[in-house]
Amino acid sequence: MNPASPPMLALRGVRKRYGAVTALAGVSLTAHRGEIHALCGENGAGKSTLMKIVSGIVQPDAGELRLNGRALRLDGPAHAMRQGIGLVHQEIALCEDATVAENMFMAEVGRRGRPWMDYRDLKRRAAQVLARLSPDIDPGRRVSQLSLSQQQLVEIAKALTLDCQVLILDEPTAALTGQESSALFRVLHGLKARGMAIVYISHRMAEIFEHCDRATVLRDGRDVFSAPLAGTTADELVRCMVGRDLTQYFPPKADGIDDSGTPLLEVDGLCDRQDRVGGVSFALRRGEILGIAGLMGAGRTELAETVCGLRPARRGAVRLRGRPLRVRGYRDALRGGLAYLSEDRKAAGVFLDLSIAQNVAAMALQRVSSRWGWLRRSAEAEMARDLGRRLKLKSDGVHVCAACLSGGNQQKVAIAKLLATQPSVLLMDEPTRGVDVGAKSEIHHLLRDLARQGMGIVVISSELPEIIGLCDRALVVREGRIAGELSGPAMTEEALLRLASGFTKEESA
Repeated sequence: MNPASPPMLALRGVRKRYGAVTALAGVSLTAHRGEIHALCGENGAGKSTLMKIVSGIVQPDAGELRLNGRALRLDGPAHAMRQGIGLVHQEIALCEDATVAENMFMAEVGRRGRPWMDYRDLKRRAAQVLARLSPDIDPGRRVSQLSLSQQQLVEIAKALTLDCQVLILDEPTAALTGQESSALFRVLHGLKARGMAIVYISHRMAEIFEHCDRATVLRDGRDVFSAPLAGTTADELVRCMVGRDLTQYFPPKADGIDDSGTPLLEVDGLCDRQDRVGGVSFALRRGEILGIAGLMGAGRTELAETVCGLRPARRGAVRLRGRPLRVRGYRDALRGGLAYLSEDRKAAGVFLDLSIAQNVAAMALQRVSSRWGWLRRSAEAEMARDLGRRLKLKSDGVHVCAACLSGGNQQKVAIAKLLATQPSVLLMDEPTRGVDVGAKSEIHHLLRDLARQGMGIVVISSELPEIIGLCDRALVVREGRIAGELSGPAMTEEALLRLASGFTKEESA
């Protein structure tokens, strides 16, 4: 990094309004050649809008953009790519019916002046790029056949095929395993050494401080902090992001869970038909937050889906309050008092084209319908307002389209939709994925409040600090089975990882 040379990317006084809402109020940012620059802020702070302007998706109302010292006005995303600006979106935007290789080189279609593509060459070039990130992904497979984390890696590989001067990554590790994240960072440090300017958007403090050189913080559409990370602490960065101290990031745990009575939820010998879940048994007490940890692909999501009927069970039993619960589908689970939050909020969490109120009421229409079956819009709106207040949802009203909300607020709408069903048990799959540090803390406190009111909560998370800080106990899943249980002081990152990987202390000696 050479601060004396012109910044590779420079933004000055960038402004953007959407109607009465000010998304950006004069933001400035510089990213130098050979630098990984963190862009931080709560959901709704303006990060995504700023990066959409840099990548040509959105036009600013005012301000200046310079690339390598040269003033630039972008006509669209294709123009930005030609100028050497690449963007990896937080939300996956691949063509599911096309192959991995076709998605990676989609930008080349129509460029070569000939009516066909050399698919053998595409696969060869795609394999070369993927070898640096995830060599087990077949360039010839359709994207629809890939897992969420593999699709995220294809999005990143797609950007690496461009001849970038500036690479922007928006929450790239949100769906990745630790091993996949490590591979990504090796690639990013290699690109940094070659002189690329990388803008890295993340809510994960550990990643930012380990891999980034400088940070800029946005709050309420303004840049409120910009400095090298070497002289900055995580607490200072968080204070700048939220405008206040988060004195207790995780809420205090329960003093003790009463295990004398009948468990709220019992799962006994549960197996699914695809053999991804093999004979799992566990119990959940009233007022308890139970963590489910494990490596990506270990069967955590499949377990939750089998419990709530989204995945057919081959054998096993589920009991709620001591009574057998026959779950033939998700509707039976909801009627019994089990609600499930998917890890993929875009595909299965919220209806993006519906309003907040319509989303919240979608699974609880009986609560907002008249005795003759008519939908009462006023009751729908009031229920959404009430749950929105509990979740500290930030919006311009409950009739706003969900697609207009930030990722963190969309997640809160997805949670509100579940709470509207008045469940006894919540199964939460990655409940804070892609959510900023302030909203994470709010969700953590909400889950603990629900537990204190007698609800039982299962939290599946890839973030081990979240499992340790939030949950009363943790079960570790490995290859579709329970590898062990930890609680209290024994619940450490090392112990969780050893159980998840099957690596014992004796083997490491």
